[in-house]
Amino acid sequence: MTARTVYTNASTDPDRSEVTSFTIDIPQAALHDLNARLDLTRWPDGLPGTPWTKGVPVDYLRELTTYWRDGYSWRAEESRLNEFPQFVTDIDGQRIHFLHVRSAEPLATPLLLLHGWPGSFAEFLDVIDPLIDPVAHGGDPANAFHLVIPSLPGFGLSGPLVGTGWNSKRMAAAFAALMARLGYSRYGAQGGDFGAFVAPDLGRVDPDHVIGVHVNAATVGFIPWGDVPEEELDTFTEVEKARLARMQSFLAEGNGYFQIQATRPQTLAFALTDSPVGQLAWIVEKFKEWTDSRHALPEQAIDRDRILTDVMLYWLTGTAGSAANLYYESMHSQDWPTPSTVPTGVAVFAQDVAIRRYAEQGQQIVHWTDFETGGHFAAMETPELLVRDVVEFFSGLPDRDR
Repeated sequence: MTARTVYTNASTDPDRSEVTSFTIDIPQAALHDLNARLDLTRWPDGLPGTPWTKGVPVDYLRELTTYWRDGYSWRAEESRLNEFPQFVTDIDGQRIHFLHVRSAEPLATPLLLLHGWPGSFAEFLDVIDPLIDPVAHGGDPANAFHLVIPSLPGFGLSGPLVGTGWNSKRMAAAFAALMARLGYSRYGAQGGDFGAFVAPDLGRVDPDHVIGVHVNAATVGFIPWGDVPEEELDTFTEVEKARLARMQSFLAEGNGYFQIQATRPQTLAFALTDSPVGQLAWIVEKFKEWTDSRHALPEQAIDRDRILTDVMLYWLTGTAGSAANLYYESMHSQDWPTPSTVPTGVAVFAQDVAIRRYAEQGQQIVHWTDFETGGHFAAMETPELLVRDVVEFFSGLPDRDR
């Protein structure tokens, strides 16, 4: 094993349709290498100005790095991740890693949970038990789910990326194949960020089997395309105006990472694969900017150990570049969303930008919830609200045949 080899129990069987049990077991050498790199970090000078306006403050990142080096325990987090049944399989030539957590309720609804960037399968840990065992949380057994939680192709334990063309629709097709391989003929999908691209695309590529799609942190397909005419803007509610302003602020000041990942993911990969502090800064900035703005620091919204575990899943697998490649593939495929007739539910948290009138132009919106709190990483930041909304959406669907 090399420092980057993280997979155990991986199948070498030539039958590529096999689903193989999987355990995370990071070589100790990889953790020693991380600590050595952290110790040798070459720190930049802090730029003058208001903290966070030019990026992650140096003093903040120094303190967080010290905690990563001396306070955070990967082994404890690894053990927690391994509490859930994990598997790998090969679909369309690509390795796919996923959790498969079945409910004890025999009529539970199969549900895919799909992360985005800079997320990972680990962001869903706090929603697993309430979804598979609603009775233990004061809920109705009829609202139980069997959960399939994959790492997106090229992300983390589904890396390295094999071949080109892995945009949202191709990922959706791969996950449709995964659900069929697991024996699910009817299922739902939930996703945030890029998961909110892939989940609706599942409804487009597999409409005969997808009973409903639920999204949060939704953008393309749920927002205006281009400038909003003045006469249309005059009809906006105050909530819609606030979301449009938030989106315009993002386009002006917050989408530099998007442009880099959508145009030069390979160049970015050299820095993020070589420097753990660089990888940390690249991700933790988004946890600061995309969580509820009332928090001064990202760990006030999401536990810092959970943030670091997310960073570790990129660092230990060396998949910063292959994850960023999703932006490149999506922007260069020109495969934009087409209208969908699959019932769709939308949870809009306080930092989100989805606007219903635009979502209804391409989706069959049957459920919409506006929240006054929370942000982009709902499964980690406000898991109880996300669970409640997912349950309300799927319990309200007329067609829930198993």
